[in-house]
Amino acid sequence: MQTDTYNTIKLPSEGLFKDKGSKFLSFAYPIRSEDEVKPIVQELKKQHHNARHHCFAYRLGYVGESYRANDDGEPSGTAGRPILGQLLSHNITNVLIVVVRYFGGTLLGVSGLINAYKNAANDAIINAQIEEKIIEDQFRLTFDYHLQNMVNKTMKDFGIELANSSFSTNCCYTIAIRQNDCEQALAALGKLDGLQVERL
Repeated sequence: MQTDTYNTIKLPSEGLFKDKGSKFLSFAYPIRSEDEVKPIVQELKKQHHNARHHCFAYRLGYVGESYRANDDGEPSGTAGRPILGQLLSHNITNVLIVVVRYFGGTLLGVSGLINAYKNAANDAIINAQIEEKIIEDQFRLTFDYHLQNMVNKTMKDFGIELANSSFSTNCCYTIAIRQNDCEQALAALGKLDGLQVERL
């Protein structure tokens, strides 16, 4: 059975790496979409307007299928990619890491930059609280009132969460089912005559 969990960070965290006078401040954020990236980077640019570079990388999706790395003026592949490499090696997703560099006057060279951005990103991850999250699929159940007890019992049997409910001429539940349990849970719910199931 394939895994239906992924690792992310619970709260924003920070890290730091110094080399030859240059300071690399790192900031890790839990994110859910690409739309969150630009405002966070812009805010850090405002807060650290004297910094030379604001490089970042992010991974999105349950298996990190969407990702991007940005060098922000550093030599190609020396900043964004090492940051992304840390997201991969720690196996976390739905995370953005921004590393802000204050130049110390001494050039670090390609290997020095790669090492600095890697270590700064790693420090932010080490300081973060990593949590495992379960991948769930959402469904809408529509049914008559006389089925409510049976629906509730089936949900309890499979540990299904109720995300939302509304009651008018009939009952309407929005539920979240753990991905690996979907097939069995839907089969059990499908045995209830008159129950309508819609995937969201």
